[in-house]
Amino acid sequence: MKLLNRLISHIFLVLFILFMILPLYLAVVAASNEGAAMMQSQLPLFPGPSFFKNIHTVLTKGLSVTGGEPLTSMLLNSFVMAVAIALGKIILALGSAFAIVYFDFPFKKTCFALIFATMMLPVEVRIVPTFQVVASFGLLNSFSGLTLPLLASATGTFLFRQFFKTIPTELVDAAKLDGAGPIRFFFDIVLPLSKTQISALFVILFVYGWNQYLWPLVITTETKMATVVMGIRYLAGVADQVPEWHYIMTVALIALIPPCMVVMLMQRWFEKGLK
Repeated sequence: MKLLNRLISHIFLVLFILFMILPLYLAVVAASNEGAAMMQSQLPLFPGPSFFKNIHTVLTKGLSVTGGEPLTSMLLNSFVMAVAIALGKIILALGSAFAIVYFDFPFKKTCFALIFATMMLPVEVRIVPTFQVVASFGLLNSFSGLTLPLLASATGTFLFRQFFKTIPTELVDAAKLDGAGPIRFFFDIVLPLSKTQISALFVILFVYGWNQYLWPLVITTETKMATVVMGIRYLAGVADQVPEWHYIMTVALIALIPPCMVVMLMQRWFEKGLK
C-alpha cells in the first residue's frame, strides 16, 4: 500500500512537470521549424532542422515589422533597463530602510506608511500622470525615461527594514563606541550583513525589469529603444498578415536566456536571501 501511494505521488509529480514544460517544448518545436510548416493544418510535434537558422535570422537580419531592428539591440535595451531598475531599486530601498530604522525624525512612521501604501497602487493607475511628467522633462525614447519612474520600491524598503530590525543592537552600540558614524556603520556593518538579501532582491527585480512591457510600450516611439518583450509583441501583432510563429517562438526562447542565467548564477545567494 505504501509503495502504491508513492507510485501514485510520483506519477502526479511527473504529470505536473510535463504540464509545466509543455509550453516550452512547443516553443522549441515552433522555433526549429520553417514558417510554412507552422501554417499547415497539422502542426509538427517534433523539433525541426531550422533552429539555428531562425536564431541567426532574428539576431542579425532584423525583424521587418520593427523597422529592421536586430534582436541584439532589443536584448541590449532590455538588459540595460533590467540592470538599471534592479540596482536603482536596491540602492534607494537600502537608503530609505536604513533611515527609517536607524534615524529618528518627525513623522517617521507616517513616512513609512506612505511608502508602504504605494504597493496598493497598480502601475496602470499611475501610468498617465507618470507619462505626462516624463514627457514634460523630455525623457521619451531614453533609458532615463524607461528606468527612473520605476526605481521607487516599497517592497524593497519593507524587506530591508524588516531585516535591519533583526541586526543585534550590540553591533550598533559597538559601532558607536568605536566612533563610527552613520555612513561607516552602513558600509562596514549593515551592507555586508545584507548581501544575501541584496542578491535575492536583485534576482527578483532583474526579472521584473526584464519582463516590463506596458511602460516601455508607452514611453518609446522609436524602434531603436524597443525591448525584447516589445519585439515579441510586434511580431505577433502584424496587421493583415499571418504571424510568423517560428520567429516569434525563437525570440521568446532567446528572451528566456538572460533571466535564467541570472537566476542560475545567483541561485545560492537567492536561496539564502529568502530564508
